[in-house]
Amino acid sequence: MDLGVGLPSTIPAATGVDILAWAREADTLGFASLGTLDRIVYSNHETIPTMAAAAAVTSRARLTTAILITPYRGNGALLAKQLATVDSLSGGRLTVGVAVGGRADDYQATGTDFEGRGKVFDAQLAEFDEVWSGEVRGTAGAIGPAPAQAGGPPLLIGGTSKAAVRRTVEHGAGWIAGGGGPETFAQGAERIRRAWSVAGRQGEPRFAALAYYALGPDASVLAESYLHDYYAFLGSYASNVAASALTSRAAINDDIARFADAGCHELLLFPCSPDLTQLQLLADLTRG
Repeated sequence: MDLGVGLPSTIPAATGVDILAWAREADTLGFASLGTLDRIVYSNHETIPTMAAAAAVTSRARLTTAILITPYRGNGALLAKQLATVDSLSGGRLTVGVAVGGRADDYQATGTDFEGRGKVFDAQLAEFDEVWSGEVRGTAGAIGPAPAQAGGPPLLIGGTSKAAVRRTVEHGAGWIAGGGGPETFAQGAERIRRAWSVAGRQGEPRFAALAYYALGPDASVLAESYLHDYYAFLGSYASNVAASALTSRAAINDDIARFADAGCHELLLFPCSPDLTQLQLLADLTRG
């Protein structure tokens, strides 16, 4: 299983300098991938520019959106062009985790219909396929640039609904779990495997998942402070999310083993603090 690390781009205290330093150091330390979270109504850095910036300061680690919420970004052709640009800038290191999202305020802020987001998402996924395959759209030909990866960056579809399973089989290279731990991941992955087989898709779907972590003497405080704020829209359930954060070496090692046993190909551990010490502590743990 590949072990990646999230960028601190959704932590309000993180500056652009912090995010770029984190990306450089994670690339140097050997993490397999760098991940981003995504939302509009919050004090976070926007996902696509963040990925482009990370591409510019790294040379090896893959870049995974975990996930990118696409319906409120509207135009599928423009979004396909933006993602192909990041793929080109990174030399073909982009993996696009995508989903519809569940925060109504993000949709309201962008003037997008929350209830109709599934229909928009389906149209965008079809548009990605067409644009990245080089379909002619005008006198100049196709919408470019051509992605560095043939057919475009691989798509990992997020969500647990029947529609999410269908979209994974129809458009995805695999599926990405949005949280919930190894057991929830295992259940979702099994649904995807069955649907993949029934649909006659060749090969094996790629599976990714994420978890939150904090290490050191203030680990619990860091996790509770950040995750209570980030997930405040969930009300009292935010406490459950904060409690699920991995705040010890034993907890992290246990989850790594359990995700691997469940067939996860890429696990992204997202920090609860932008302090580079957190990145070094995680690197030391996974090496030892």
